[in-house]
Amino acid sequence: MNRTFVKLVGLVFLVSFLSSCGTKVRRIDVKEQRDLSGRWNDTDSRLTAEAMIKDCLEHRWYRDAKMEFGGKPVVIVGTISNLSSEHINTSVFIQDLQRALINSNKVDFVASSSEREEIRDERLEQDINASELTRKPHGEEIGADYMLKGVVNSIEDKEGRKKVVLYQVNLKLYDLKTNKIVWVGESKFKKYIKKALFGL
Repeated sequence: MNRTFVKLVGLVFLVSFLSSCGTKVRRIDVKEQRDLSGRWNDTDSRLTAEAMIKDCLEHRWYRDAKMEFGGKPVVIVGTISNLSSEHINTSVFIQDLQRALINSNKVDFVASSSEREEIRDERLEQDINASELTRKPHGEEIGADYMLKGVVNSIEDKEGRKKVVLYQVNLKLYDLKTNKIVWVGESKFKKYIKKALFGL
């Protein structure tokens, strides 16, 4: 009787343990901050982009550009290089930079080089297939006045199960007419990561 009870309790414990190990999914708010691995994530990308674009548009180059062009300057985002110690999807960061620039309503924004190719292909298609009234002509694109480029770096300090990662993002804004650098921005933040003793 005693053995049977122990086996039954063990079986119940095993079943409840295995059921708790199953995959669980629940939807969370997109803006909710969740750091699971400690690596660069969507929150880091969004907050960094928003803070750096805010800083960029508050500097003197912007006031000078508005006076020179008589309105909003035209900006394009160029290459963002990842020189950090981990894989970072820089296209997500580029999209966050674009969104922050466009939503600021302080600049006009033009398509990237890859996007322009697709748009130009569409105009070529219209030359053949669209009516003369709706066809869009070539040679009327708006050229950018400034290009934003940058790099993401990281430095790791690790000891045993503990790690501190410094992320540093540097952005530069170039005047496309003169190649002058009109703004330099830097954003730094650190993450302290302590791995569990028995991580699964």
